[in-house]
Amino acid sequence: MTSLINPAVTWTASTAEHPARAASWRAYDALVRKDKDAYLAAYAEDGVIHDPVGPSDADPEGAGHRGRVAISQFWDKMIAPIEQFRFTWNLSYAAGNEVANVGRVTAFLPGDLVMDIDCVFVYQVNDEGLLVSVRGYYEAEQAGNSVRKR
Repeated sequence: MTSLINPAVTWTASTAEHPARAASWRAYDALVRKDKDAYLAAYAEDGVIHDPVGPSDADPEGAGHRGRVAISQFWDKMIAPIEQFRFTWNLSYAAGNEVANVGRVTAFLPGDLVMDIDCVFVYQVNDEGLLVSVRGYYEAEQAGNSVRKR
């Protein structure tokens, strides 16, 4: 299956119904449409995002961005400047109230640059299907080394 969610999302992984997988799809769709309101609505009030897990430029203490206000600020700082996203997901493993999606995020950056991030993103949902945790596992050095002209 290719563009299961949006033409900018290539999905060749499992499509078995699962609440966390569905929540991840809603998040990808909002990201590629640059729809901040839809992205924030996918999260529980106390949801947290670690993108990436551990200390980073976006999160020097590695504590994550907790709550919709913090996630909104994360959007403004880290997502809004990206001109376009493309997602390629090759594997998706759902268990309990979580799903781990494995693949690549391609970010089209200002200055005619592009970056590829090979990653695993783990999404956890509550009983209402809202995201309570998103954890991105990737190596920032690998992502930085992939930056190139379009």
